[in-house]
Parts: sequence; C-alpha cells; structure tokens
Amino acid sequence: MTTALKTTPDFASRMVNGILAIKPLANLAKHQARQMMIKRAEKIGVYWTKEAEKLQARDWTNDLAQVQNPQLTYPDYYVTSFHAYETGNLSWQAAFEVESAAHAVHAKIWQDAEAQGDAKLRQSYHNILTSSISQPPKDILDLGCSVGMSTFALQEVYPDANITGLDLSPYFLAVANYRSQQHQAKINWVHAAAESTGMPDAAFDLVSIFLMCHELPQSATRKIFAEARRVLRPGGHLAIMDMNPKSEVYKKMPKYIFTLLKSTEPYLDEYFTLNIEQTLVEAGFQTPAITSNSPRHRTIIAQVSD
Repeated sequence: MTTALKTTPDFASRMVNGILAIKPLANLAKHQARQMMIKRAEKIGVYWTKEAEKLQARDWTNDLAQVQNPQLTYPDYYVTSFHAYETGNLSWQAAFEVESAAHAVHAKIWQDAEAQGDAKLRQSYHNILTSSISQPPKDILDLGCSVGMSTFALQEVYPDANITGLDLSPYFLAVANYRSQQHQAKINWVHAAAESTGMPDAAFDLVSIFLMCHELPQSATRKIFAEARRVLRPGGHLAIMDMNPKSEVYKKMPKYIFTLLKSTEPYLDEYFTLNIEQTLVEAGFQTPAITSNSPRHRTIIAQVSD
C-alpha cells in the first residue's frame, strides 16, 4: 500500500523558504551552516581545514584528466549552490572538504558516535543490503559516488565484485581516483549523469545510491530510477540510502536548524514530498522494502519487476 502523495511543503517549510528567498539571509544561513559543520568536525578530531589544505597542495592536473569527460553537458539542476558552495559540487573546495563534512554531519546521528558516526551509518545500510540480497552481486554501479567513500565501502562488503563509481563532478572523481590509488583499489570511475550513464543495458546486478536522492528535483529522480532499471539485469536490485522524511528527528528539529539545513539543500522540499514507493513502481520495480537504518535515515531495496 502506498501513501498519498504530498505535493506541497507544510507551513513551516514555506516560512523557511520565505526566509531563504531573501538572498542576504540565505547567504548568512549558508555561512552559519558551514561554520557549524567545521566546528563540529574539529571538535571530534576531524581536522577539516588541515585535511583540505593537504589535498589542495597536490597537483591535480593528471587526476582530473584521467576522469573528466570534457564533452559532458551538466543538467540545469546541478549547476547551482549545494552545501554552502556557490558553484556546488563543481569545485575543488567541495571535493577537498566532502570527506570531513560527512564525518561532521553524521557525528550526531547516534549519541556518542562522534567520528564513528559515518562508518556506523554506512554499516547500517550494508547490513540491510546483505540481508536483503541473497546472491552477492558480481557487477555493481554506485551512482552519485562523490569522492568514493560509498564505493570503497561497497568494495569492502563485496570484494569480488566489479565496481563502477559514477558522478557528475569531475573534481569529486579526481579525488576518488587518487584515493583508489592509495587504497590500491580497482574501481572504474565514470564522469556522467546518473540519468544518462552511457552504460549497456542489463550490465549490473546492483545499483546503489547513497545520499544522493535528497539532492535531486523529482523530475531527475524519475529519470535516474528509469536509468537504473535499464542497466539492471533481470532480478537485479536498486538500493537507496537517504534521509527519512518520516523521521521524528526532522519533525522535531528546531526551525533555525531546519533553516540552516535547507539553505544547503536546494531540493529538499521536492525530496520530502516525493512518493518514492510509487515512483519506483512506475519506473519498473516491484514494491520496495523500506527499512529505517538510523534515527533519521532509511534504506530502500527495490527489485526489478519481471
């Protein structure tokens, strides 16, 4: 049974949107959100500034050239501000800071988890994934792989699988490529859009999407689900780990914190009002299994329909 589709934000969200529509207030909110994350990271022993400076000191010319597709046209929704970066994910600064940001953001999911919160979140996803899929996948596509944190984690779970990490940001992929050399990991990095991967039909047993859907307008989400269905083999699975709009954490979140969150996530309303079960079924999947895997996240497992 699917829930009714909620198509408009509630009053509180509309009020926050009104605040963020005023550019000076939006910029202030982004600045405050960023400073809050940096402070949290440094407090738990994740040295955000130092790590970013270390990466910035490298010459990234070759890494970028190895992964970048210069002919790629970016979709309009992607060429915007994300996560308090004016050029969004299309910047070196975002690529150099995303690992520290992940540790900072996930430090407060569980009480006292701190720097281990990120690893615990990924493990909670993989526990559901491995218990839901009886046959280990041979070929895996990690959509929206960022700098490869989700990809390397999948490789640990499925060490014998052929894994492809795909992302729209060449800067993220350059860092992923560098990290894979450090890990001595054999991963195929692809610079492409998740809704138009360029991959062959029925090429994968598992498509994984980790913390990407909340960064998408609904139109892009529908296209990406359709593309995932196309590249999956019969019996294949799409696995999604993301924010849980039904979580009590978000319902009880103080408005000023919610304002900071929304200032860095331009499509959050579209994600929170998407009927994801219905959208997956319309894309050619069986009714998905949805499981809470943290106080504020959910894992969705959808198998290809016959």
